[in-house]
Amino acid sequence: MTTTASACPPDSAVPADAPAAAPAADSRPGRARAMWALALGGFGIGTTEFVAMGLLPDIATGLGVSEPTAGHVVSAYAAGVVVGAPLIAALTARLPRKTLLIALMIAFTVGNAATVLAPNYGLLVASRFVAGLPHGAYFGVAALVAAHLAGRGQRARAVALVMMGLSVANVVGVPVASWLGMALGWRSAFALVAVIGTVTVAAIAAWVPALAIRTTSVSTELGALRRKQVWMTLAVAMIGFGGVFAVYTYISTTLTDVAGVSKGLVPVALMLFGIGMVVGNVVGGRVADRALVPGIFTTMTTLAVLLAVFVAAAHNPYTALAMVFLLGAGCAAVGPGLQIRLMDVAEDAQTLAASLNHAAFNLANAFGAWIGGAVIAAGFGYTAPAAVGTVLALAGVAVFALAVRLPSAP
Repeated sequence: MTTTASACPPDSAVPADAPAAAPAADSRPGRARAMWALALGGFGIGTTEFVAMGLLPDIATGLGVSEPTAGHVVSAYAAGVVVGAPLIAALTARLPRKTLLIALMIAFTVGNAATVLAPNYGLLVASRFVAGLPHGAYFGVAALVAAHLAGRGQRARAVALVMMGLSVANVVGVPVASWLGMALGWRSAFALVAVIGTVTVAAIAAWVPALAIRTTSVSTELGALRRKQVWMTLAVAMIGFGGVFAVYTYISTTLTDVAGVSKGLVPVALMLFGIGMVVGNVVGGRVADRALVPGIFTTMTTLAVLLAVFVAAAHNPYTALAMVFLLGAGCAAVGPGLQIRLMDVAEDAQTLAASLNHAAFNLANAFGAWIGGAVIAAGFGYTAPAAVGTVLALAGVAVFALAVRLPSAP
């Protein structure tokens, strides 16, 4: 593995868990099926993560609580992601990766089924926490398996395909589940997610091969936490992506009150953001495979520029909608490169590091929403989150610039 940050081109060394060559049984169609099975899990996770936000009024009415109180179910899911990512990745270090993927999706399915059956608010919050526990670990292990299947030179594109499920969820899964929840009751949306989880378990069992990925140990995985490069890469994700979430959290009001977009077009705008994420995933994977470190610099800097442009573009409905698409693309383009970077600098503790990446994104979500709300509450208006987001994205670039100049030894 790469031992110094200053010498970290893409695939400069084979991942710690990659064999010298892909198994002979891994035909191209077989690898494609395995990738789509992994992406399907991401689709289910993305759907359950975001659909709760649109159904909060229905959840509040159904359980007889206020909407702000119902909002705690979203926080409970995010807390599950942050807690579960490092804990599960470390404690399951000795499990075969395919077995672990199946176990994680079973836990995810059970958590969502419990959401459907929760008789009261307290159990609903608990079920959302449980449903969030496998989130980060699943994406971490799925990224590791995808990179292993793809081999040298195509790792970031493989990770981008897994993350594609999360992006497509914003375009298809969330709108469909939201419509179902409004038509048949909010519990039906999570019933749909439980069905997706069940199908994913079957798809992984049937299509993902039992790869010869070397398992590790709890102590080895926890060793990632002793590496400054791991912490700095996580900081890039948490700080840099905080700016996007500062804007996205308040995008509905920004579009209606600042840009003059009709309320009926807000769902279309959110779909544009999701389509942008799909495009960004594809572009980001190719850029990272071509040149990892320069690619991360390019995508992070581009994201900062897009956030800065949004400050002015938000005052016109056409330019605002165009920028929503571009922000989705810019946000997703950074992801594959950062995921591969974490796997590289973690050396033999790749599962934990890859899982922590998604915990960092959820912390960025919470941090971005808080700082965006703070500047709005201070009277700076609804374009202020984009201005603050620009600063945060540039801070992420600065942290990464410092990281590549430091050695990666513990």
